[in-house]
Amino acid sequence: MNTLLPEFFRRLDEQPDALFYQEPRRVKHIDEAASGAAEALYNELLPARGQILDLMSSYHSHLPAKFSKVVGLGLNSAELEENPIIDEAVTYDLNLNAELPFAEAQFDGVVCTVSIQYMTRPDDTFKEVARILKPGAPFIVTFSNRMFPTKAVLAWRASDDAAHMRLIKSYFAQAKDFGSFCTRCHVPEEGDPLYAIWAYKQPVSLLKS
Repeated sequence: MNTLLPEFFRRLDEQPDALFYQEPRRVKHIDEAASGAAEALYNELLPARGQILDLMSSYHSHLPAKFSKVVGLGLNSAELEENPIIDEAVTYDLNLNAELPFAEAQFDGVVCTVSIQYMTRPDDTFKEVARILKPGAPFIVTFSNRMFPTKAVLAWRASDDAAHMRLIKSYFAQAKDFGSFCTRCHVPEEGDPLYAIWAYKQPVSLLKS
């Protein structure tokens, strides 16, 4: 999937996201086993005492308690304030505003947990994630098979999990600032699956070569 056409990112509900998310929903989207798989992966890949951004966050982050600072960026301020792992809550619509409100090379890692299907401007957002990551820091995307169908983009609704993985790989490739990606799958006989893909921001020397 090399060409990301604008129609891929249309949604059934094109009202502003702030309206859809104005009331707290407090939905985890994945069961305890899948949540545990996400936390274990984040614990493995993210540095202790680092500064971490939880992108498209809510009232639960699936993150271990080992970081010096966790910033949660999401659309519902009440949910973010309830999240016990978040140190700084940022209410922000990344589908509306292309530039993320953070400094260059600010974070030691960024995660996006079971929310990638709602991203309507992935080219812009992945480039911005690369900008705010420190060189060598990871961007980790996890997803499952649940969604709010009216807010998921067409490219997600119309494809299966294997195609979802290819779609996210194309997002990383379009950003151009990431190295090769890694993948992992948690697919139990019963319960929710969890798929993960991540890549590390390349050092400037590699980006210029």
